[in-house]
Amino acid sequence: MRFVRYGEAGRERPGMLDAEGRLRDLSGVIPDLAGTVLAKLPSIDPKGLPLVEGEPRLGPPVGQVGKFICIGLNYSDHAAETGMSAPDHPIVFMKATSAICGPNDTILLPRGSEKTDWEVELGVVIGKPAKYVSEAEALNHVAGYCVINDVSERSFQIDLSGQWTKGKSCDTFGPIGPWLVTPDEIGDLDALEMTLDVNGERMQNGTSGTMIFTVPQIICHLSQLMSLQPGDVIATGTPPGVGMGMSPQRFLKEGDEVVAEIKGLGQQQLSVARDS
Repeated sequence: MRFVRYGEAGRERPGMLDAEGRLRDLSGVIPDLAGTVLAKLPSIDPKGLPLVEGEPRLGPPVGQVGKFICIGLNYSDHAAETGMSAPDHPIVFMKATSAICGPNDTILLPRGSEKTDWEVELGVVIGKPAKYVSEAEALNHVAGYCVINDVSERSFQIDLSGQWTKGKSCDTFGPIGPWLVTPDEIGDLDALEMTLDVNGERMQNGTSGTMIFTVPQIICHLSQLMSLQPGDVIATGTPPGVGMGMSPQRFLKEGDEVVAEIKGLGQQQLSVARDS
């Protein structure tokens, strides 16, 4: 099933997509796609739900995110393009939840930004609490999967010293969605096609098959370090083709259009503007 949240930012309502891709209102069944609701998403025929007219804004498909956890250098071909060795253990950093926005919202270049980059990533949404879980148990704690663009200001990330979080947490640097897709519809987690275009030019074209650490390995590893709670979001790394890895390097500028897609999980269509 494909779940969404739609409406004005901060006031989104839960919804579902039917077999024809039409939006149906789910607010009469659940209050939101958030918290403990994610442990048991409603298994109902969306055709019985009210049809939503028009084309409302889509928000992030999970609300009240507690932790936004990211895994760095998790694709062997992306590590190679950056000139870095594959890590022995998952590289973990946090992204501020205030960076989260909808899949078709505007990426705002922060003041002083000259090196804002793109990263299409497979997102994992936790549905059930996970602490000290094994790899074999890990996927039982997943509510669903989604597209994430881990937007990154490279100068903030690298030149300002300290943790990567500095370059990852600017407002609008965490587009999530359009859909939260349940595990039964995801197919092979190790064979997801991932692409990202800027102004119609293909920048990233990869597959989850080159992930160094798989989704079960990531969940297992994180759960040894911290408890994972319903609504926590994990961005699992990006394939090659980021602007920082190009020669010469390329970065986002005002007026750019970014399209990020993972087959079966939907497409983001984002415009780029300068923050005021």
